[in-house]
Amino acid sequence: PCGADGWAQDAVPPGAAFVAAASYRGPGNNDTRSNKALPILLWWSGSLFPHFPGDTERIDCPRGSCLVTRSRRVARHRRTKALIFYGTDFRAYEAPLPRLPHQTWALFHEESPMNNYMLSHSPGIRLFNYTATFRRESDYPLTLQWLPGTAYLRAPAVPLAEKDAWRRKGYGPVLYMQSHCDVPSDRDRYVRELMKYIQVDSYGKCLHNRELPSERLRDTSTATTEDSEFMTFIARYKFHLALENAICDDYMTEKLWRPMHLGAVPVYRGSPAVRDWMPNNLSIILIDDFDSPQELAKYLDFLDKNGEEYLKYLEYKNAGGIKNQFLLESLEKREWGVNDMTLPNYLNGFECFICDKENTRVKEEKEHKKSHGKIPAPRPHIAQFKHMGCPMPTPGFGSVEDLSGGDSWKEMWLQDYWQSLDQGEALTAMIHRNESHQGRFWDYMHEIFLKRTRQH
Repeated sequence: PCGADGWAQDAVPPGAAFVAAASYRGPGNNDTRSNKALPILLWWSGSLFPHFPGDTERIDCPRGSCLVTRSRRVARHRRTKALIFYGTDFRAYEAPLPRLPHQTWALFHEESPMNNYMLSHSPGIRLFNYTATFRRESDYPLTLQWLPGTAYLRAPAVPLAEKDAWRRKGYGPVLYMQSHCDVPSDRDRYVRELMKYIQVDSYGKCLHNRELPSERLRDTSTATTEDSEFMTFIARYKFHLALENAICDDYMTEKLWRPMHLGAVPVYRGSPAVRDWMPNNLSIILIDDFDSPQELAKYLDFLDKNGEEYLKYLEYKNAGGIKNQFLLESLEKREWGVNDMTLPNYLNGFECFICDKENTRVKEEKEHKKSHGKIPAPRPHIAQFKHMGCPMPTPGFGSVEDLSGGDSWKEMWLQDYWQSLDQGEALTAMIHRNESHQGRFWDYMHEIFLKRTRQH
């Protein structure tokens, strides 16, 4: 359910085989209700339905069972307790209205914040009751979705002698491989500046200056499936430029973990909180630790010429080299697996998380009714700003004031970010006024626009 990004793509997670895999069956429970008595969960984004190839499935979760379906025919059914939305596909102007008081909305959004900036603003994220996002603060965090486990990090690196021999053949110390060029993090603007001070071999469509050695390696699908010939080729580089397509706490993708797996030191810009997740204190180089691309180039050149200093960045691969207890505990604690058929994937995991929440809610509502109000009704759980809360995009190099009026990045991403806030506010207002006609969305947007211009 993801858009291809070309080489080193912002795309399908390693666990993506789930689409065709048999449904994960949980350990079961002692729920004896028939299917007709179970709460229904509706996957509003049907493309994400994790029970291929059917339309409806009974799921047996730790605390109880539910029926899950992607058939929108049950959208207004009294037993349909939750709608599950996929963040990338969620559009304010297509939201199901009126919003029914007996239904919760759940958000699954493991992808980049750039796919839907509405979710980075309070009015947008607070439309949802439960969330599964890349941020550790979400209800069902997916932060380490690209990291299969510690063994992946410990895979041996190419020996330094081989990397030095590669350098002597004229290859640069730094690799850049990116084919998704116009993104909110504005990474190419930074890399273009860095290229003035150090040799960067760029094989993707963005800032392309070098050809991959064979037609097969040039095929985008080769890069995205971790093909062994492709991996061997890129592992010879000492440094990989690992720049996420958007900046947000805990948004870390294969751009970070893959170079670490290969033993090519990531030169990273992405999650401002990335250090919290690193195997030790010296495993990546953070672009934002340097005052300028020139300063960064100087440091990379120093490491390129001083093997002993360079190898300190790969010590996490040695026995006992992963020192970060938070990382180890987080991997241990998560209940889903990446490329691990013995564990549920995170879609099934989130589905059971919602099923358990809804079964609890049904039970509490019954107790409330039975007690004639002595037992309070369950209070709705509302998602918080920090479940996503990504900052406004900023230029990859320099400041917004330095950019020319017609700069395409500025026109596209700053506008998208702030327009998304208006969309969240418009949909919130529609729900509060119990609107039932989606077509009125643009009237609400116009109202917000006029109000804002009056204020200015």
